[in-house]
Amino acid sequence: MFVARIPNRNSPPAILLRESYREGDKIRSRTLANLSHWPADKINALRRVLKGEELVSPAEQLRIERSLPHGHVAAVLGMARKLGLHHLVPDKPRRLARLALALIVARVIEPAAKLATARQLSAATAAHSLGELLDLGAVDEDELYEALDLLGTAQPGIEAALAKRSACCAPPTAARWRWRCSKATPPTRARWPRKSTN
Repeated sequence: MFVARIPNRNSPPAILLRESYREGDKIRSRTLANLSHWPADKINALRRVLKGEELVSPAEQLRIERSLPHGHVAAVLGMARKLGLHHLVPDKPRRLARLALALIVARVIEPAAKLATARQLSAATAAHSLGELLDLGAVDEDELYEALDLLGTAQPGIEAALAKRSACCAPPTAARWRWRCSKATPPTRARWPRKSTN
């Protein structure tokens, strides 16, 4: 069996499913079906099947080798950026600044020793997508200790900046609540008329 394309003069070509057979010494062919109304990709798939090709669905062609957890990383890193933490960390040298931010975020996500954190951030042994998001590549623990030293020197400034931000947005203290309550009129109780006991 084969798919034949027969040209027509003034109309589109006819696509026919044909079969060859022998009649004496002559080879003849007969039409089994008219496939002219089929879409082109379906006709091509039929041609490939008739040639003996093995068709594989797209789902079978894809193979997931590794999937890194990402949701919790995106949430914590997004909050750190919303707080402006990436601006508070010294930005020179740039790689150490990214490693310092990674250390802070990794401490929130999954606290671990520096060696374990280096493995979690490295591309080859990553436990989550943080290293990929910050474009860290291969990370070793010596770099993390350098970033930790950078954070240690910058810590007072970072804490002061974060405390200053939180002070302007802090909820009212107990003293403010007492002041508000003293200005308000005290609540009154409804008194019911006493029944006379006569």
